[in-house]
Amino acid sequence: MPRIQELLVGRDNRIDYTELKRRYPWIISENQKCIISPDSDGLLCGLFMSKYLNWDIVGFYDGKVMLLKDGISSQDCIFLDMEIFRVNIKSMGHHMLRYNRNNLPSNWGNFTNCIQPNNLRNYDKYHDFRLKYPLATIHMLMGIIGSEIDINTPESAICPLFFTDGTFNVMFGYPENVLNWLKYLRADEEESPLKTIFENTHYSTFSLIVAMDNFFRRRDQISISKERGDRLRISTTDGEPFNIISIGGNKYKLNDSAKSRIIRFINLLSELTTWEYLPNKWCWDNFRLFKFTKRDFNGRSLNGSSYNEVLSQNPLSWAITSNINMEYTLETPDRLP
Repeated sequence: MPRIQELLVGRDNRIDYTELKRRYPWIISENQKCIISPDSDGLLCGLFMSKYLNWDIVGFYDGKVMLLKDGISSQDCIFLDMEIFRVNIKSMGHHMLRYNRNNLPSNWGNFTNCIQPNNLRNYDKYHDFRLKYPLATIHMLMGIIGSEIDINTPESAICPLFFTDGTFNVMFGYPENVLNWLKYLRADEEESPLKTIFENTHYSTFSLIVAMDNFFRRRDQISISKERGDRLRISTTDGEPFNIISIGGNKYKLNDSAKSRIIRFINLLSELTTWEYLPNKWCWDNFRLFKFTKRDFNGRSLNGSSYNEVLSQNPLSWAITSNINMEYTLETPDRLP
């Protein structure tokens, strides 16, 4: 197996934010509605976009269950931290999606409205899995919006932005790939809001460990048994709705305990990032509930043939999570509204 330094030879290109914004002008548009993943990455994206572009968070999607504010169509929303395989849906995520760029399925154009770092660099599982995007959606989102408007990034934001999606683990486990992607995102340029986070000279290794330990302790104060404080659990392992209460008329809300805990965590993120939590921008009730079917490749081989067989079923979303597994969601029993 080649060393990662060998794989990175010739991979020194940089993102063209101007061209990206031309192709996807909706990502810098104000007053949009978004559906987010119910974890720290999605929550950070929601806070960030409500702060800088006045977006409304109208729903949550975890691959098994979607909650969407009543009266709103998914086509009028932007999914953040989840790629949606529908040409009429706008989305942005960071997972590995392609199996082999030399053998794309005929319906690959379904991603026409999806911002995706691995796709932008033409990376796939077969050739480039070790070089896949190692950060979170919020980091790329900051780069995009920061190329359009001035973003204030305080040093206190380092902990939540290192925490999300295990970024702090990846940084030290795969430093060559992380550095390559930071250069791709132009995080080393003075005007980038990522520079304060990833080229910070204030924190020593020890002081950063202490700061991260404090963040984990504050997160753990919000956690309860089987529910970490940094995510909103809306489904069980087998796909049944969780923490969701019927209020009649096919409408639903989050139970008070789950809502209270996740708002506490959002306020922690808000405090450290200075991205103010605006309650009127977040929907917590009057939802419609949609159930989907989530599967993976456990017990069978992930290869070009099996991958294309799944794509022929027109999945709603998916992620290649390892060399041998892929999780995917089928639009059944419900369909996107």
